[in-house]
Amino acid sequence: MIRKVKKPRRMKKMNMIRIPFFFEMIMLFFLTGCIKEKPKQNDYPIHPVPFTAVKLTDHFWAPRIRQNHNITIPIALYQSTITGRIENFKIAGGIDQGSFCSKYPFDDSDVYKIIEGASYSLQTIPDPDLEAKIDSLIGYIGAAQEDDGYLYTYRTIMGNNSHPWIGSKRWEKTNILSHELYNLGHMYEAAVAYYQATGKRKFLDIAIKSANLVDHDFGWGKIENYPGHQEIEIGLVKLYRVTGDKRYLDLAKFFLDVRGGGERYNQADKKVIEQDSAVGHAVRAAYMYSAMADVAALTGDQDYVKAISRIWEDVVYRKLYVTGGIGSDPAIEGFGPPWYLPNESAYCETCASVANVFWNYRMFLLKGDAAYYDILERTMYNSLLSGISLSGDRFFYSNPLASHGQHKRREWFGCACCPANLTRFIPSVPGYIYATDKQKLYVNLYIANEASMEMKGHMVNIKMETNYPWEGRITLSVKENRSGRFALALRIPGWAENKPVPGNLYTFSRKESQLPVIYVNGKEAAAENSKGYLIINRKWKTGDTVSFEIPMPVRIIRANQKVEADQGHFALQHGPVVYCLEWPDQPSGKIFDLLGNPNGSFTAQFDSALLNGVEVIKTEGLELQRDAQHSESWERVTLTAIPYFAWANRGPGEMEVWIPFEKELVNQEEK
Repeated sequence: MIRKVKKPRRMKKMNMIRIPFFFEMIMLFFLTGCIKEKPKQNDYPIHPVPFTAVKLTDHFWAPRIRQNHNITIPIALYQSTITGRIENFKIAGGIDQGSFCSKYPFDDSDVYKIIEGASYSLQTIPDPDLEAKIDSLIGYIGAAQEDDGYLYTYRTIMGNNSHPWIGSKRWEKTNILSHELYNLGHMYEAAVAYYQATGKRKFLDIAIKSANLVDHDFGWGKIENYPGHQEIEIGLVKLYRVTGDKRYLDLAKFFLDVRGGGERYNQADKKVIEQDSAVGHAVRAAYMYSAMADVAALTGDQDYVKAISRIWEDVVYRKLYVTGGIGSDPAIEGFGPPWYLPNESAYCETCASVANVFWNYRMFLLKGDAAYYDILERTMYNSLLSGISLSGDRFFYSNPLASHGQHKRREWFGCACCPANLTRFIPSVPGYIYATDKQKLYVNLYIANEASMEMKGHMVNIKMETNYPWEGRITLSVKENRSGRFALALRIPGWAENKPVPGNLYTFSRKESQLPVIYVNGKEAAAENSKGYLIINRKWKTGDTVSFEIPMPVRIIRANQKVEADQGHFALQHGPVVYCLEWPDQPSGKIFDLLGNPNGSFTAQFDSALLNGVEVIKTEGLELQRDAQHSESWERVTLTAIPYFAWANRGPGEMEVWIPFEKELVNQEEK
């Protein structure tokens, strides 16, 4: 039975939006679908401010969102056309004839992710032509769906036993390699997103029909099996939110609880509530931890919260790259042993960074601790953003921290999960800035914007001015407030309090202990320091201003002595941005012949002509010289470091994040 869903009013103008109260949680962007008017008994205690309510005015993320709309999404649609991903739906639906066109049975999922990204983009950048293209794609998807709701183009086109991954019947190998349920999870997310963006429910109806079939086939006493690649759990939660049909939430919980006795590779070796360390494939893992947070919030299951909290500590204290990347083992695209963090062979898949942001965001919504945003911000500005070129049309699948020139950005991939994931993440960035609970307005990221949000059932309009991430000066103006008294919680990044990350995996070699001073209407204001926030509780009036400055000296990072790959090396950070040395900025182009001095002098200066405009760090160092007789000497040189996210935009060549300061480590092979 298909439940009727309240159709949202279509929003024609998406800049400064005044959102009705029941839309307070309409978008956890990747987290939720539309929310029913009546609040549920259990949910996240902290509520997102939807990205549609936040208009960016900055010079860093706003151009990237526009570029994603104008360049990246069209490229993704074009590549999905020429590689046969879209044609697969047409063949499965009888519109065209032929065999399955693309490389992998899970290629349907890329089309779904692109639709999801387009849906988010349409909500802030209306585009009738793009919307018409998505409508056509949805028509092909609907044609490809079988009468009972099954949707998996490979089996429909090629039949059973046509590929070793898919098995002799539906769902037979879903816990191994078929990706049938993985595909559907992305489809459910896309369907909810497009319904939110347009009010059109055709795609949503396709998703509901599919989910009803999955619910009919799976569950206790039915098929008791789990997805080999987690994702459907997140999609089912979104369907639950948009329909109110509890079967979908129960099914998401079933797919988590049925795990155990399987492979470590896909986190199925133990019951999810018994797991205490991050193992296996990193993307699968972080999607699962995100789903566990969703289900915990909606069911009140504290065993889930305890498990993902233990796992989070394992990742952040022992398995996280300084760029925020996760996954050190290329053989499994996933987690290696504790403190095993090699640089040149680091995998750090772009999708894993996206998933890491999802997971940490949910942890914040559960607990309200800025530590989760410290990881989110580090990941977002570094390992995630490295996955896409400055021009928006080239991509990295893995994001290593050192290269001898063998790494080159690609137009597309046979397994194209990463570009498609970026198309759906980038438009959602404004939704990560603010959040609310009953008493607090959280300011979590510093990106110039104008926003409208609910506090205590009334509207608050805020304007933020800043040149972050290059500068730490921030000004917030209350443009309108009908909510009276509330607490403004300003996140102070961990790196501004001498904690690059929670725990001691990384530390700063120089201490900068001064907290920002908060000024309200030009006068110093008292603020409570709690869970990484400076909190000011007062009756806010229209015209009030809050200003402060987060100090941004160049920071020198050292790794825990248990991280063998980074001993005798240091890394550089300025604000939230991690830096690297790259070949075009050194006269010889030889990065691995360079020696740095962590006790030296470092300067940061903005260069508008370099890499679309970036802050550059300079310091004095030495370069190893060899003459024709192989005699070695050291020459004094200036080292120039650029943001890690901007590397490999000037062609392939040498790069390193961790700079040696011991001569015997210069030009040594990675262990």
